[in-house]
Amino acid sequence: MDDRPIGVFDSGVGGLTVLHECLVTMPAEDFVYLGDHARLPYGPRPLDEIRRFAHEIALYLEAQGVKLIVVACNAATSAALPALQESLAVPVVGVITPEASAAVRATRNRRVGLLATQATVEAGRYEKLVRTLDAGIRFTAVACPALVPLIEAGEQTVDAVREYAAPLQAAGCDTVILGCTHYPLIRPVFERIFGRDVTLVFSAEETAREVADTLARKGWENEPGRLGDYRFLTTGDPVVFRELGERFLQLPLGDVERVSVSELERAA
Repeated sequence: MDDRPIGVFDSGVGGLTVLHECLVTMPAEDFVYLGDHARLPYGPRPLDEIRRFAHEIALYLEAQGVKLIVVACNAATSAALPALQESLAVPVVGVITPEASAAVRATRNRRVGLLATQATVEAGRYEKLVRTLDAGIRFTAVACPALVPLIEAGEQTVDAVREYAAPLQAAGCDTVILGCTHYPLIRPVFERIFGRDVTLVFSAEETAREVADTLARKGWENEPGRLGDYRFLTTGDPVVFRELGERFLQLPLGDVERVSVSELERAA
C-alpha cells in the first residue's frame, strides 16, 4: 500500500478525460491534476519547447509527493516521455503506448489510422510503436489542428471531423487511434462519421488500465473500500478552468488552485 497521490497533467483540460477514467478504475486512489492553461495549446509548438514544459510540470508534481505521474497529453507524451522516465524517480505513464498496443490488437485488415495534433503526428511515436508491434501494418496519420480549439469553445465539430476522417477512410483503415485527450468529448461525432465497422481507440480507457496495472505490480494500491480525493491546479484562470473542467470531467471540481509558470520553471 502507498497512500501518496497520483499526479496527472495536460496542457489544459483535455486530460480530465483520462482522469475521469482513472477515478472510475481506481476509486480508492488520490489524484492531483495540473492543467497548463497559460501555455495552451501544445499541439502547434516545437517539440523541444513541449519537452521543456513537460519536464517542468513533472518535476513540480514529483516535488508535491506523488507516487506516479500520468502524462495525460498526447503532444507531451510524444515529445517527452522517454526523457521523463529516465530523469524522474517515480514511474511515468504516457497515453501513447497503451493506445498503440490496443490498435494493433484490434485491427483486422492491418490498416491503422491516427487523428491527432500536429506535434503528435510530427513526433512519429505512434507509427514507430505500431510498426514495432507489427511491421506489416499500413499506418496513416492525419494532423487535426482545428479540433482542439473547436472542442474547447464548444463549437460544432462535424464538418472538421468529416474532413480529417476522409484520408483514413480512403486508406481503408478499420482501426483509428484518436490521439488527443480532448477527442472523447466528441465521441458521438467520431462514431457517427466512422460507423460501426471501424474500431475507435481512445486514450483514456487504455491509459487508466496501464496505471492500475502499474500500481498492482508494485503493490502501491490504496486500501480498497476508501473513497479517494482529488485536487486541481492550473497555470491559467481558475474560474475558466473550473467551468471547462466540470464539462470535461463530468464531476464537480471544487476549489482550483493557481500555480504560476515561474513556479514550474523554478521546479526544473
